Amino acid sequence: MQAQIWVATDGSDKNPGSAASPKASLQAALRQAREMRRLQDPAAAHGIRIVLHGGVYTLPEPVFIRPEDAGTAESPLSIEAAAGEQPVLSGGVAVTGWKKVSGTVPGLPAASKGAVWVADAPMRGDDVLDFRQLYINDRKAVRARDRNGDSMNRILSWDHAKEQCWIPTPRVPSLLTAPGLEMLIHQWWAIAVLRVKKVEVYGDSTRLSFHQPESRIQSEHPWPAPWLSQQTGNSAFYLTNAIQLLDEAGEWFLDKQQRKVYYRPLPGEDMSKESVIVPFLETLLRIEGTAENPVTNVHIRNISFKHSTWLRPSQQGHVPLQAGMYMLDAYKLKVPGTPDKKGLENQAWIGRQPAAVQLSYVSHTSFIGCRFSELGATGIDYRKGTYLDYMAGCVFTNISGTAIQAGVFSEEAFETHLPYKPADERELCRNLIIRNNLVHATANEDWGCPGISAGYVQGIQIQHNELRELPYSGICVGWGWTQTVNAMRNNRIESNYIHHYAKHMYDVAGIYTLSAQPGSVIAGNRIDSIYNAPYAHIPTHWFYLYTDEGTANYTVKDNWCPAEKFLQNANGPDNVWTNNGPQVADSVKQAAGLEATWLLLLQTVPAVRSQQAINEVPVEKAR
Repeated sequence: MQAQIWVATDGSDKNPGSAASPKASLQAALRQAREMRRLQDPAAAHGIRIVLHGGVYTLPEPVFIRPEDAGTAESPLSIEAAAGEQPVLSGGVAVTGWKKVSGTVPGLPAASKGAVWVADAPMRGDDVLDFRQLYINDRKAVRARDRNGDSMNRILSWDHAKEQCWIPTPRVPSLLTAPGLEMLIHQWWAIAVLRVKKVEVYGDSTRLSFHQPESRIQSEHPWPAPWLSQQTGNSAFYLTNAIQLLDEAGEWFLDKQQRKVYYRPLPGEDMSKESVIVPFLETLLRIEGTAENPVTNVHIRNISFKHSTWLRPSQQGHVPLQAGMYMLDAYKLKVPGTPDKKGLENQAWIGRQPAAVQLSYVSHTSFIGCRFSELGATGIDYRKGTYLDYMAGCVFTNISGTAIQAGVFSEEAFETHLPYKPADERELCRNLIIRNNLVHATANEDWGCPGISAGYVQGIQIQHNELRELPYSGICVGWGWTQTVNAMRNNRIESNYIHHYAKHMYDVAGIYTLSAQPGSVIAGNRIDSIYNAPYAHIPTHWFYLYTDEGTANYTVKDNWCPAEKFLQNANGPDNVWTNNGPQVADSVKQAAGLEATWLLLLQTVPAVRSQQAINEVPVEKAR
């Protein structure tokens, strides 16, 4: 029988952790389990089970599971919900004391006067808490912006030499002096978030200058760059984060100088009664060992993770290369060519977003039946050095970036187009199984993030997941843009159901790959319903399957989609395509997606469809 340590929101960390006298925090329960192992307590011989009663556990810092907490095959560590209860690990803080604004608020639009509520902003020490998301009864409110709904404006031009952008003059002249103003720009397959340093009005045109370092990176990097086209329109953008833009119900603004939060309620909302949460922790749970001493045999069951933040865009901007990986430096080469690719014209070094749950140097871990929602960047990230891990039956929704991420993409000191093949394969993510998970409405802030994203991985199995309501691609596997054989191999993307995607970004596919991956397979997937994105740089650049630059050694077979609209771009050798398209047997189509045991997940998140049009299937075949 396993030893048990109980935790409850009304417990005490001085308690012994029994069912009748529970601990108050997961951290205290972990310390007790750690001591049991250190002292070789016979009660732990068959494992330790930490049981959390329902309720919200507000974390003062990330929970950190170390090698000393690890279990063994005979004596695993389990962290799970009490039967029928829903514990939540939260990195958020409540915003309370809301009152209707009675006086004058400088800059507040006339349309919102008499309709806005205000509360004191939460503090961290002596400083006001900064945040980029605000949740009202688990619904993500809209940070005040100049264009409402999914509407965006279009830039007039971009001056790369001067690192400046010209836009139509905003209707709000007082933006000239708005501190903290940001611009989100849509460019090909990614967005960028740029902090506005200066606004200069010249009649019907306005010039924007930006803060460093994002100003230089945005203007120097060649891919993806601002789009300028008379045929399809210039890059779309919107301005955000100014009290002058708070003109619609459902919008909010944080005034850091006055330490106030403003919100204009939706019809039916009573701010004296609503639950309002803002995030303050970037990471909620770290499970981290070393190559020599990994964390093993830790199993998480039926736990919810909520309210993580990500503040880099507010501090240094955010200019991604792809899949949300932001550029630390990037520029076009005057003389093309690198040791791996003679024609390469650009170089880039990238950083990686934080995740609510991060794992490094672990093995034989699992997440079963967990829920990831209201998160500020990535949901869960198997970052490095993971082996024989498993995830099943989890739900991901209302996340600003990627739901599930795995594998090294590029270290910060490693040029991102070079093939990655470490001498010690323990650095890699190997034999990870991602199966029977529901990914719904993620990447709702960084639109260029996929639902599931994998870099340099070996033996990953992405199977029987359902992904829907996404702004960009469904599943992306691979990194490096190279035909050179590297660390990737034996990856399998099978029997997934991917639909209602590409709401905002093109150069897109249900399944997308990069670089050589010997022994890898894409088979038995069902892919349909690609949105007609209103601001796509090339309106026809949408696909069901897309093997991009360097993709090699892949077998692509028996994938159902409404048409053979595929792209094989600059592929390497030995890709085999067989029987993909509408002729694939109905049995394959019906078997894709969640397996019977996990179909109940679909009832946990309403399948609300966007009113956006779906692309019509082309009559002709396209490859």
